[in-house]
Amino acid sequence: MLSRLAAASLVGIDAVKVDVETNVSGGIPSFTVVGLPDNAIRESRERILTAIRNSGFDMPPKKVTVNLAPADIKKEGTAFDLPVAVGLLGSLKLVDHHFGDTLIMGELALDGSIRRVNGALPVAIMASREKIRRIIVPLGNAAEAAVAVSASNSGIEVFGVETLNETVALLNGKESRPPVEVNVAELFTSEPEYPVDFADIKGQQAAKKALEIAAAGGHNLLMIGPPGSGKTMLAKALPGILPPLGFEESLETTKIYSVASLLEKDRPLMVTRPFRNPHHTTSNVALIGGGTTAKPGEVSLAHNGILFLDELPEFSRSALEVLRQPLEDREVTVSRISVTTRYPAGFMLVAAMNPSPAGALKDRDGNLTASPREIQRYLSKISGPLLDRIDIHIDVPKVENTDLFSAAASESSRDIRLRVIRAREVQRERFAAASCTGVYTNAQMGTKLIRKFCALSPESSQKLMDAMNLLNLSARAHDRILKVSRTIADLDGSESVEMRHLVQGIQYRNLDRDFWSF
Repeated sequence: MLSRLAAASLVGIDAVKVDVETNVSGGIPSFTVVGLPDNAIRESRERILTAIRNSGFDMPPKKVTVNLAPADIKKEGTAFDLPVAVGLLGSLKLVDHHFGDTLIMGELALDGSIRRVNGALPVAIMASREKIRRIIVPLGNAAEAAVAVSASNSGIEVFGVETLNETVALLNGKESRPPVEVNVAELFTSEPEYPVDFADIKGQQAAKKALEIAAAGGHNLLMIGPPGSGKTMLAKALPGILPPLGFEESLETTKIYSVASLLEKDRPLMVTRPFRNPHHTTSNVALIGGGTTAKPGEVSLAHNGILFLDELPEFSRSALEVLRQPLEDREVTVSRISVTTRYPAGFMLVAAMNPSPAGALKDRDGNLTASPREIQRYLSKISGPLLDRIDIHIDVPKVENTDLFSAAASESSRDIRLRVIRAREVQRERFAAASCTGVYTNAQMGTKLIRKFCALSPESSQKLMDAMNLLNLSARAHDRILKVSRTIADLDGSESVEMRHLVQGIQYRNLDRDFWSF
C-alpha cells in the first residue's frame, strides 16, 4: 500500500516541501530510500525499524520503498526519521493515512522518543506558504514553529510530540490537545541585558562618539590602540546602543540560528542583536560559511548584529580577504557541486588592533617597540581594499589615570541608544520617501543615493577634494566619508551635510593618514 505525507528539506536558510512516498509490498524484505538522500537518511533504516518495534508496533518483513520527491533536491539530516516512520505505519494501515495536509519532522531515538532537529522555523514559514493545515514537530521545536505561524496568521496548528506513539495517537484522533501557541509580542517586552554599559567605561569620549556614529548609520569601525586601552570593552558595549530588532529582522536572524542549531531551547525567537566574536585562528570556512554540508558562518550568524574581530592583523590574510564580498553585498554565496546557497550577511564589522606587533607603538621612553620594518609587515596583513570597506578608523589611546579614578558619571547606553534610534528613524523615513527598497541606513547607500542625499556646498566639495589629494584616498574612501558625514548630520538634526560634519567625517580615516610616524 502507498502513503504520502509532507516533510521538508533545508536549502540555505529556507525550506522546500518534500513529499514522502512510502510503499510496502510483498517480496524479498528490504528497505530502500531514493530521492538523493544523504548518509544520515540512508542510515535511518535501523533507527526507524527499531523505534517502530520498541513502540509496540508489529513490523512484518516486507519490501519497503521510500521516495523523497522532488528527486533533484539533495535531502540532508535526520528530520526525515519521523515522517518516514509515520508513512510506513500508514502503509501498514496502523495510522490514518489521510494526512496529506500535515507536515511532519523529527529525529527518532531507538526507544521511539523524538529528538529536536534543526530548521523548524523556516520549515513552518514554508508550510504557511504551502497552505499546510497542521505541523507535527518535536516538542523542543514546537515554540519555534509556532512563532512562524503567529507571524503569518495562517491558522496552521502546531503540535509538539515526544514519542512515536504520541504522534500515532494524534494522527488517529485518539488524543485531543490544543495546538502550541506563542505570544510573540510578549517576547519583545522585556528589556535585554547587555554585558557592558557605556556608563561603565571610563574616559574614551572620542571613541564613544565614534561608536555612536557607527551605530546610528550602521557603519563598519576599526579601533587602533595599545593593549588595555578598552577596545574590547567598547566593542562589547556597542550592542547596547543599537536599535532593538524589528520583528522581520528578528525572524530572519532566528532562521539562521535555527538552521545552524544554535537556537536556545527556551528562546524560540532572537530578540537581541547577535554579537559574534570569533578567535583569530578561525578558518575561512568557519568565518564565511560552507563546508561539506553547507552551514552558515560567523558572518551570517552576525546578520543584523555585530561581527567583532579582535586582534585583526592576527587573522590570516585569506580569512580577511573573504570578508570583502559580504561587506559589499551583505550576503554570502556558497557554491557546491549540487547546489548554490546564499546566506544573508548584513552585519556591522567592528575590528580592533594594536598599532604595533609588540602592542603599544612606543615604550615609556618614547622609543618604538618594534622596528619600522616589523610594524609595516604587521600592518600589511590588512589590505587596502579591506580598509576601504571600513567606514570609520579611530585611535583609542591609553586611558589617563585622571579619567580612570574620576567619580564623574558617564552617559549610559540607554541615553545614547535614544539618539541612535532617532537618527535611524530619520534615515528610514528618508529612504522610504525616496522609494529605496532594501536601504535602511546610511551605510547601505549606493553611488546614486550618495549623490542625492550627501550633496555638498562648493566650499565643502573643495575641502573634500583637498583631503583626497593630501591623503591619496580612493573613490571608495570618498564615498565612505560622505556616508559618515551624512550620519553625523542626522545625529545633529541637520537637513544637509555641512562643513563641520564633513571635517569630522574626514577625521575618521586614521589609516589613510600618516598615523604611524616613526
